[in-house]
Amino acid sequence: MKEIGEFLKSSRIQNGISLEEAAEDLNFSVIQLENVEDGNVRAFKDVFTLRELVKEYAKYLGVETDSIMDEFNDFMFEHTSKISLDDILEARKLAKEKELEEKEKISSPYTRIRTPKISWNRIKLKPVLITIGIIIAIFAILGIWSLVHKEEEVISSELIGRKMEEVYEFTY
Repeated sequence: MKEIGEFLKSSRIQNGISLEEAAEDLNFSVIQLENVEDGNVRAFKDVFTLRELVKEYAKYLGVETDSIMDEFNDFMFEHTSKISLDDILEARKLAKEKELEEKEKISSPYTRIRTPKISWNRIKLKPVLITIGIIIAIFAILGIWSLVHKEEEVISSELIGRKMEEVYEFTY
């Protein structure tokens, strides 16, 4: 990263641009640009922010951004690939052990994490439940109506049958 920073610094000086002027034009702080030029990666919390800053700075200075970004990516690969596989596996193992310990801990009512109870006010099922209730009520009303209507049909058919018998008896 120091080589990239030195290259960007020399490009800035060759273009006759001060550090303050570049920071103002790019909306970055002078300290951020100084850290880039010094190759101080630890000053940045996020690698992606550093990457974008280097890219914008190179573009501002008129430097070929593709070659700078290739060098930056190579640096990041070398910087991050120094973690051995054994260290990664050990970290995973420790994380699983810690998770198991957390599950086995005795908890008191004051320290345990409470899971919220399901509240009908929080769930958006009220409209669905109301609709289902209305549908059930409609079916109940229709069922009762059809039973009453069937009784009327039975009664009316019995009356018609009796009248027919009376008419039949009267004619003979």
